[in-house]
Amino acid sequence: MKKLFKSILLVSLAALLFTGCSSSKDTGSTEDKVIKVGATAVPHAMILNDVVKGILADKGWTLEVVEFTDYVTPNTSLEEGEIDANYFQTLGYLKDQNESRGLHLKEVAGIHYEPMTIFAAKYTSLDELSDGATIIIPNDFDNEKRALTVLDQAGLLSYDASLVADSGSPLDGITANPKNFEVKEVEAALVPQYYSEADALVVNGNYALEANLKSKANAIFVETPDIEARTNYLVVKEGNEDTEKTKALVEAITSPEVKAYIEENYGSAVICVFD
Repeated sequence: MKKLFKSILLVSLAALLFTGCSSSKDTGSTEDKVIKVGATAVPHAMILNDVVKGILADKGWTLEVVEFTDYVTPNTSLEEGEIDANYFQTLGYLKDQNESRGLHLKEVAGIHYEPMTIFAAKYTSLDELSDGATIIIPNDFDNEKRALTVLDQAGLLSYDASLVADSGSPLDGITANPKNFEVKEVEAALVPQYYSEADALVVNGNYALEANLKSKANAIFVETPDIEARTNYLVVKEGNEDTEKTKALVEAITSPEVKAYIEENYGSAVICVFD
């Protein structure tokens, strides 16, 4: 009887262990099919939710989109492993963040670019900006240089980005400001909030779309961008460039469906860069 009891006990324990291992394996398998992507709201999160999520679902993947309102935390969250990828930034900004914050992030696919735009609630042309007018621009290193370059393209001041040291201020590249414009730097996400009080704003495309500036404000100049430099990329942590999650995400986000969605919904405000 004792031998029989021991045999039953051993079988039960073995079955319990097997069940526990199987359950753990199944749970891991389910979690492995979840892809978390950080993105700013417009157009990035919209593209992910409206198109990419469905494409991935058909392939057996679950896409979770985590929305951010700034440009910093999507990268720190990716570095810390809280998300699997992010989609919002240019290579210049990525390089600056990797160097200044000690991050280890890598681009895996270029998706689109959004031209920066100069908006002016009170004016309809560049010529109307008076001496000493206040112009609001983003304050992060890469986007500030970009905004000042846009002001140069518009003929409002002269700017040479090559004069700016890596540890210097982007304003150091201003070589001429004949109308003495007062250039004020604020966080990129906050620039649209100065629409009513400032004379002009230089706004990133995603924040202009999010604030609906494209339809309610006067766009008095649109950037002629360096497309390669201004393309928004899908980014992962170094070492994850060739994972199954990354491959599935890249395939879905560079699909014909995404290209068609961008062209139909954003027109000239968002330009797709992949074929």
